[in-house]
Amino acid sequence: MRLVIIGAGFAGMYAALSAARLRDIQGVSPEALEIALIAPEPTLVIRPRLYEPKPETLTAPLLDVLNAIDVVYVQGSAETVDTKARTVQLVTAKGARKTLPYDRLVVATGSRLFRPNVPGLAEHGFSVDQLDDAIALDRHLHSLAGQPASRARDTVVVAGGGFTGIEAATEAPSRLRAILGKDAKPRVIIVDRNKAIAPDMGEGPRPVIEDALRKLGVETRLGAGVASLDKSGVTLSDGERIECATVIWAAGIRAAPLTAQIPSERDNFGRLLVDRDLRVPSVAGVFATGDAARAACDDIGNYALMSCQHATRMGAFAGNNAAAELLGVPTKPYHQKGYVTCLDLGKAGALFTRGWEREVAMVGDAAKKTKQEINTVWIYPPRPERAAALASADPERVTDVTGFF
Repeated sequence: MRLVIIGAGFAGMYAALSAARLRDIQGVSPEALEIALIAPEPTLVIRPRLYEPKPETLTAPLLDVLNAIDVVYVQGSAETVDTKARTVQLVTAKGARKTLPYDRLVVATGSRLFRPNVPGLAEHGFSVDQLDDAIALDRHLHSLAGQPASRARDTVVVAGGGFTGIEAATEAPSRLRAILGKDAKPRVIIVDRNKAIAPDMGEGPRPVIEDALRKLGVETRLGAGVASLDKSGVTLSDGERIECATVIWAAGIRAAPLTAQIPSERDNFGRLLVDRDLRVPSVAGVFATGDAARAACDDIGNYALMSCQHATRMGAFAGNNAAAELLGVPTKPYHQKGYVTCLDLGKAGALFTRGWEREVAMVGDAAKKTKQEINTVWIYPPRPERAAALASADPERVTDVTGFF
């Protein structure tokens, strides 16, 4: 039997860990149930941190962890999924094609930044979505030091006033001063079509966010979007022109394109609709997890968000359940009633909220300390020691924040 997992992000990593854990509990050998993980590199990109400087350092190796738990790493990019033949066709780094049959498949392909057809965006926009994007932005910011000082050079426009846009914007002033000198006067502007900043976070946290933006000197242009970009700036939908050298696009994400190959229903974000076991109901043998899946967290109408917090736990349940079907043991319905957020606000600290209502629990330096612990400890892979790695993947315990505060 073979269980194939596509993707080495947070959901894919925990799917592999959890499937291996159940296999070990059931006393089944790696030869009797092979668990294979497909990814271009055996590396976890610490995607929630890509708004920070030195993005090239924000990865963690996975090969030793996978070897420790007897998960086979298959290097390549999944290109085609044939759910009738139960095969995945992948392309290696050298361009060779390989077909991998499966008995169960876990789609953990993550998400990608939504890039609409805005004139000039492809040529002149940057992002912090994928590792290569963040590295390109960092190199661009460092290149500004070689340009003549000007208001445009020192201006950054962030398109998108959600979680990612706020973190990129509040980090930008200190990043620019580190590059251009402590006497630099960076100008950072968030542009968002919504009438209020952080629309998804609600009214409770908003005053904290607005206060942080004021302290940092971050401007906002609300109720307008970026209509076009060129090499010297942006034009907004209300006609305003902003001369700037840097535009960071942070306006929404969608499930990775491979999910479109699964013949099933999807939501507006391209996520596959799954049942409580994270199974794709209309396609035999296929599970979806993380940003590739629209999954109910509870029985009162809350659904998993496209976030690291949900991806890790969803991955653990998906891996466990895919292995459980093959091993003939009961599955575990996914549930994630606890929900917290921790928003980095740069030099202004951070904001920690609790529950789906986003009740403000911590702000400032205390929240910043928690954010740093999350970013540097909690979201990294377990150490590559078999017992510890397998123990870390109990679905009922992964990212369990119900007791937090």
